[in-house]
Amino acid sequence: MKILANDGLSPKGANLLKKASFELFQDNISQNELSEFINRQQIEVLLVRSTTKVQAALIDACLSLKLIGRGGVGMDNIDVEYVQKKGIKVINTPNASSHSVAELVFAHIMSMARYLHDSNRSMPLQGDTHFEALKKVYSSGCELRGKTLGVLGAGRIGLEVIKVALALGMKVKVFDMIPEDRQVTIDFFDGRKISFNVPVVSKEEVLKSSDFITLHVPRQKNMILGKEEFKMMKKGSGIVNTSRGGLIDEKSLLTALNRRKIAYAAFDVYNEEPKPSVELLMHPAVSLSPHIGGSTRESQERIGLELAEQIISFYRK
Repeated sequence: MKILANDGLSPKGANLLKKASFELFQDNISQNELSEFINRQQIEVLLVRSTTKVQAALIDACLSLKLIGRGGVGMDNIDVEYVQKKGIKVINTPNASSHSVAELVFAHIMSMARYLHDSNRSMPLQGDTHFEALKKVYSSGCELRGKTLGVLGAGRIGLEVIKVALALGMKVKVFDMIPEDRQVTIDFFDGRKISFNVPVVSKEEVLKSSDFITLHVPRQKNMILGKEEFKMMKKGSGIVNTSRGGLIDEKSLLTALNRRKIAYAAFDVYNEEPKPSVELLMHPAVSLSPHIGGSTRESQERIGLELAEQIISFYRK
């Protein structure tokens, strides 16, 4: 059986598949040449991350495919309904990258709270000539302990974010379309565990009472944060989006930032990828990363192993 890991696969995952006698290709085939490669090599399993698109035209052109695997949680780049309609199995790795994303959320929040996103721009240019002035500018940061984190979306990643927030001593407000309280358990290094009951409240309450708001929802038909939502938010609050593009009205956000209604924002995903808004990229109150939420060495290993195990299980049935 032949497998194409078009967006890469961790060495541990690749080794596991090779030991199970799969023939693995890790060529990065361009989208417009993908169907030709799959047909020529008679690929049965196609593994992708967020770059490669698996839509109806590709499926119709590639009759050898039996399984599509997505490394990560989101399936936005796969027409799952059509793929399954054609009798092709779809798998993903919903747990493997959740903690990586949660840590990036707090990397951005801490960066914003202490103005590191801006001081890292200013220090190389002015650190040797305006050190005391910069010290004065960046000395009004805040601590996270005691602050309120608003979480929009209490799925796997949202729950991991909640755990980190509680461990840091933050208060948490959660909104989810499923209005049921969540139970989260924090695991400590010595084996001890502490469980918390986290109530789900209204979106309006989250917006009005949170110092920071982070998004963890599936793709939506409409943006969920725009002009009206920014009006509800606390003056001086911050926003983090490591979820997906299309959830935030970026133009309205820039207006709110310029008026200092919103103090800062952080983006790992953008409405327009791979060419985000220049105004957003250049804004001094915005912390930025290039869609790396689930991409750490550890998560890549977990993703590779989880995909490999699912593929092996699929062919052993």
